[in-house]
Amino acid sequence: MYAGARYEDAVREVVLAHKERGALPLAGPLGTALAAAVARGGRAVGAAGGAELVLVPVPSARRAVRARGHDPARRIALAASGRLRGAGAAARVAPVLRLRRAVADQAGLGARERRENLAGALEVRPGGVALVAGARIVLVDDVITTGATLAEAARALRAAGLRAEAAAVVAAPAGSFAPNGGNPDRAKIL
Repeated sequence: MYAGARYEDAVREVVLAHKERGALPLAGPLGTALAAAVARGGRAVGAAGGAELVLVPVPSARRAVRARGHDPARRIALAASGRLRGAGAAARVAPVLRLRRAVADQAGLGARERRENLAGALEVRPGGVALVAGARIVLVDDVITTGATLAEAARALRAAGLRAEAAAVVAAPAGSFAPNGGNPDRAKIL
């Protein structure tokens, strides 16, 4: 799992302004951070091998999209795919996942409660498998906290016979970064 930045200070403020306060132009710089996280994934998520790179955003609940007026992860993923294409990668966004049942708001929930809240909540949309046929799948989201959302998204893909090669987020908590041969931006979670 790769993150573009640590979820603290100015990064946290920008993510929240985009996500919760409708500062839609911030999708551009957030997309740049996400594209960098995807690119740092190296060979596993690069354009090598000729296969198209498909960013699969974790979907927001319908009520959250209505309240916010947009789907933050999808908007950021679209900006990131544009940046990746600008750098020469064959990349696009595919809305493959959907919520199959209502879930509680994750804010304030601990790791175990988040896992329980999301268990079995996502599924691949009808026709979703065809949307990513032959492509390299990268799960994407704006922020990772416990990893429960990305883990559930990966489970839903596996249940449909698909596999994500990697996961990337705009930001992750500072404590989730692992020392790994000089790459401080590779998060150890997932």
